[in-house]
Formats: sequence, C-alpha cells, structure tokens
Amino acid sequence: MDQNADAIAKAIKGSLNIIEQDREKEIISRRFGLNGQKETLEQIGDMLSITRERVRQLEKAILVRLRVCSEEGEIPELAAAEKVIIRNLTETGRIARVSTLADKVYGRTATAAERAELSFIGEISSQLTVIDENDHYYSAIGIAEYGDAAKVKKKADEIVSVIKENKKPMTIEELDAKLTYEHPSHIVAIASISKQLSTLNGLWGLAKWPTVNPRNIRDKIFVVLETKKEPMHFADIAKAISASDFKRKNVTIQAIHNELIKDDRFVLIGRGIYALDAWGYKKGTVSDIICGILRKANKPLTREEIVKQVLRARKVKETTILLNLQNKKYFKKVDKNAYELADETK
Repeated sequence: MDQNADAIAKAIKGSLNIIEQDREKEIISRRFGLNGQKETLEQIGDMLSITRERVRQLEKAILVRLRVCSEEGEIPELAAAEKVIIRNLTETGRIARVSTLADKVYGRTATAAERAELSFIGEISSQLTVIDENDHYYSAIGIAEYGDAAKVKKKADEIVSVIKENKKPMTIEELDAKLTYEHPSHIVAIASISKQLSTLNGLWGLAKWPTVNPRNIRDKIFVVLETKKEPMHFADIAKAISASDFKRKNVTIQAIHNELIKDDRFVLIGRGIYALDAWGYKKGTVSDIICGILRKANKPLTREEIVKQVLRARKVKETTILLNLQNKKYFKKVDKNAYELADETK
C-alpha cells in the first residue's frame, strides 16, 4: 500500500474507532459505502429492524460527534489524510469532483470504496468542504478556507451565467478575462463540479450544447468539422472521431456516411467529401451550383470566372465543371468564352 492509501486507510480506521456501538459503525459504513456499496436509509433500516427516520437521526448524530472530535484533534490519524487530500486539491485548483480527486490520490482509477472513503473524510474534516451530488452539481471536495458549499456553488453558477450571456462556448482565457480568480486553474476546478457545464477541445459551454457535449454521431461529426474548419472525407471524419476525447467514439465508416446524408448541416462537395452548410456551401449538383452562380451574377460570366466560383463551393475537377457547361438545357454560350442561363432555365 502506498503512502497516500495508507494515510487514508488509517484515518478511516481511527474515525470508526471513535464510534463505540457496532450498530452505529454499521450505519456509517453502509451509508457512505465504505465497503464498496452505498445503501439507502430504508435498506439499512430493514437490515437493522428500525425505521428509516431513526437511521437518519443516528447518522446525523454520529457525524456531528465525529466532526467535533475532528476539530478537537481526537482523531490523530485524520491529520495525515487531510494533508494528502489538501495537497492534491491544491494541485487541481482547490476543489475537485470526488472521482477525479480519488484517481489523483491513488494514482490510478479508484474503486467505489476508495471514493467513498474520501467523501467520508471530507464530511467529518473541518479543513474540507463537501459538495453533495444533486441535479446541478457533482459530488466534490474542496479546501474549506476557500469557501463553504454555498460559496462554491455560487461561484459555479456565476461561471454558468457568464457562458449563458456569451451564448457560445468560451476558452478558459476568455472566462478568466470576465471573472476574478487568482489563477485560471481555479476556474476549471469550479466549472468542473457543475452539471450544467461541459468542456471539449479547450472550450467550456452549457452541457446541452452539442459543440462541447456531443450526444450522438451527427453532433460528433459537426464538432470534428467545426474543429478542423475545412471539408473532410467521411472516412477521415470516422478516424477523427475514433481519435477524439468523446465519451463514446467507436463508430463505423458506414454509420458516419449514413448520418452525413441525413443531416442538412452537412453538404457533399466532392467524392465523399463533406463541408458545413454554415461555411456557405450549398446542396445540389455541379449544374445546380453553376445555375445559382449565373442567377446571382444576372449577367454572362466567363468560363474562368464560373470555374473559379464553382471550386469555392465544390471539390471537383475543372473538367467536370466544363462538361456541365456543355449542357444546353441549362446553359447558353453567348460568345467565345462566356455563358449565361438557357432561356428555359431563367
């Protein structure tokens, strides 16, 4: 067992030794999941043959007693564990999700029981602040001297408000310019506990925005193209998704192609090459593109000018454009090197 794990284990043992009755130890162990599985008040009540309300009362009384013992230094093993947790929190912006903190403390993916142990220590330590998980916040632990739970939540909500007002994802540098923090890492730490926020590719935004929290294949395609900022072949899009930081990134090339075809945000501009319609690309055949160019110009254009404008909208060979211009149903040659729309197309 490494030093960090040893310090945590001793703190847990020392804290439980303060509790004299086995029934009370059982309640705390099961409520926090110190054995790996958290249990409800009702489950514990059924096991001990008492009401859920009685379990709640006992839990509250035990925690109050442990907090008092902690403040008065009656749990000597707790100091080393607090030092380990505070050191790791200092390196991660003063607050962190319990899962993130546990992985850092143990130097690997922590078990459910190990995460529970940190939560328990945070709950009884006067040097730590605990954020309970609910619909708006993740379970988190912070350094108490920088604020209690209410203050931390208020800071997280302030970041949410700034991003909402901006109406699009922001970098940490942009957030730092609008907020008052000692270091940008503190903004990252606070933002990370909010379930209303998500981050991707260095940008922070609302969790409901697909640009920072893509939930399906189409959203992931959009993020890849938006990040690349240039058209891509559907096979390359599939590779980019597989190499990304997305939560679920196992996709097939065929699935990518199917989604590209179905979504109007994506425009086929060449053989298997897609772009975003927001970039100014329009759907349609090469002939449709030429028709649109000539309608907009409202005058004959030279072959060179037509080719130049089509290539801005499509990745095709120049010969393909010239062949389309020969279609007399749509286009009429007005002199040696200029074309206009055919009468029936105007």
